[in-house]
Amino acid sequence: MSAIIDPFHAIAISRTAHRLTAEGRSIIHMEFGQPSTGAPAAAIAAAHHVLDNDPMGYWESGALKARIARHYAETQGLTIDPEQIVLTCGASPALVLALSCVFAPGERVAFARPGYVAYRNTVKALHLEAVEIPCGEAERFQITAEAIERLDPVPHGLILASPANPTGTIVAPEEMAAIAAVCRRRGIRIVSDEIYHGLSYVGPARSMLRDDAGALIVNSFSKYFSMAGWRLGWLVVPPELIDAARARMGNLFLTPPSLAQHAGLIAFDEREELEGHIRTYARNRELMLAALPALGLRRIAPPDGAFYIYADIGHLTDDSMDFCMRLLLDTGVATAPGVDFDPVEGHRFMRFSFAVSTDRVEEALRRLTPWFAAQQAAVAAS
Repeated sequence: MSAIIDPFHAIAISRTAHRLTAEGRSIIHMEFGQPSTGAPAAAIAAAHHVLDNDPMGYWESGALKARIARHYAETQGLTIDPEQIVLTCGASPALVLALSCVFAPGERVAFARPGYVAYRNTVKALHLEAVEIPCGEAERFQITAEAIERLDPVPHGLILASPANPTGTIVAPEEMAAIAAVCRRRGIRIVSDEIYHGLSYVGPARSMLRDDAGALIVNSFSKYFSMAGWRLGWLVVPPELIDAARARMGNLFLTPPSLAQHAGLIAFDEREELEGHIRTYARNRELMLAALPALGLRRIAPPDGAFYIYADIGHLTDDSMDFCMRLLLDTGVATAPGVDFDPVEGHRFMRFSFAVSTDRVEEALRRLTPWFAAQQAAVAAS
């Protein structure tokens, strides 16, 4: 029997937003975690050169794998054999590879709720059993070692994300170590989604590899490197899983785009340009956090990293999808409904992405201010 997969509701929001754009409406896209900037200029220049001089084909760049390995040495103090790195067509295939390498159909995989919509649906698609751990304000919307300790029966695996989507919360280093220790003692395999590494406003994020050498690490060029459309990512596996991961990559996806691999190698060393993006996100974050109370949004997840604000709108609605669609139609600001990330409590949450230019954030806030005031007035009058 095939798995039943829930829709990604933000895609419906985005589809409507693009239809409105075609009709001549001014739309501000805050529905996806997608940088509005492009790839670094030097990476684009390298891609032009490759297009002119290389016919390309199925290929895995040894130079890029070596550069990624050096990245872990430079940022985390870790020694990674380049052969432990499998280049993928973005983080989504990396997650499929990770889960299919270590879990058999019917096994149980835990993750936070709220959490990225694809965790739940990829787990279901692979005929694994999803174990959702409710994480609220008391836990800073993040998984804790204590919560994992309480799970009964013990799951086979855990998906951890720090910084997380949709909240942007980061797990503290001591809690990362505690989570690794609990999982090691209970025989739980960790898949760590580190796609938002590099996007932090409270200090560097810690890789789970520093606490658990057996963890599988998912990462991508889509966020920090501003290369979402290039569809390039990677999976780090322990040595004993290299053959299994490579077999799955070759059979299911062949190789990542050759052009993206050439560009990604150059992008790694364009730090000045990339750090400029982080400064923009930090400014956008400040603007959003300053404006939210005036909108009536006073209960939010701590946005330690990534580029999201996950806000409680339960005082205004019990239908976040309808709320976000009305917001789009009335103001031209596209956002994501909380039900994507939490099928239980998400009806009263929404997510803003501030991975756009600062002038777009400022314009969005100008549009949102009177609209939220009207919603509050309507609720008060009812």
